[in-house]
Amino acid sequence: MSAGHDHSHAPANFNKAFAIGIGLNIAFVAIEAFYGWKINSLALLADAGHNLSDVAGLVLAWGGALAGKLQPNPRHTYGWKKGSILAAFANALLLLVAMGALVWEAVGRLMLPEPLVGNQGVTIMVVAGVGILINTATALLFMRGRENDLNIRGAFLHMAADALVSAGVVVAGALTLWMGWVWLDPVVSLLIAAVILWGTWSLFRQSLHLLFDGVPDSVDPQAVHDYLASLPGVSCVHDLHIWAMDTSQVAMTAHLVMPDSHPDDAFLKAATDGLHDRFEITHVTLQGMQVRFTQPCGSWAAEVSSGGSVPATAHDHSHSHSHTAGHAH
Repeated sequence: MSAGHDHSHAPANFNKAFAIGIGLNIAFVAIEAFYGWKINSLALLADAGHNLSDVAGLVLAWGGALAGKLQPNPRHTYGWKKGSILAAFANALLLLVAMGALVWEAVGRLMLPEPLVGNQGVTIMVVAGVGILINTATALLFMRGRENDLNIRGAFLHMAADALVSAGVVVAGALTLWMGWVWLDPVVSLLIAAVILWGTWSLFRQSLHLLFDGVPDSVDPQAVHDYLASLPGVSCVHDLHIWAMDTSQVAMTAHLVMPDSHPDDAFLKAATDGLHDRFEITHVTLQGMQVRFTQPCGSWAAEVSSGGSVPATAHDHSHSHSHTAGHAH
């Protein structure tokens, strides 16, 4: 067995961003709750409760990121990397519930409009303006990681969504004070909720997909199969499995049938580097064999690459036979 490791693609550290974001949002919850109590505004008190869910969302995302950095042990050989996927899924659920509550409140206000009294509207707009600044600043802390890490994307979406909600509150509040359109606030809320639900559904779908070891959207499994099949000496590729170790790292295993040769270190390094450079697959395990001796396990690769009959033996994933593997982290 030969192995090579590359740590250049380790997940970025967002501990400082999480700490700042959580601190800012706890402070904003306190501000909203205080002014909501002071002017007897149910809207502000309700939004303070909503923003408390933002703190929970950030804590979830941070917990998932920290869990992914725990070292593997004999009972958890991959560590707790799936924690970041679970956190992204929980964040998506939290966002969906929060938007559902927003829609419920908006529909209620459409049916029974609540006119703004005295300086109440101005106070709500000022507090919402502070919310725009805090939520936008927090979202910017996670902007650079949103493309490559689903967990960080969840944190970014959560904060960007709230910045959008706060902006809607300010605009609707100003127009309501100016024109007297009490229906505008709930209508704007429904439009904002629709936009956020559209973006959140993608996060929910992708995180659920990864929880069940689905192939990440960034990887084309057919292209991976074709690349492996094109390697010198390879006549058949089977038992190809591709899954996400966490929200930023992809793992892959495959059996390569090589009748006239046996993979050496140079072959494995070239294959591993190719998979990394072409598909951003960071953890690779390849098993070479001259004669196919395993039963197809029902994987996608077994269907698309089956060539010839396979001995009727039980499929063995324990790799107790001699094999060669290449790894890249």
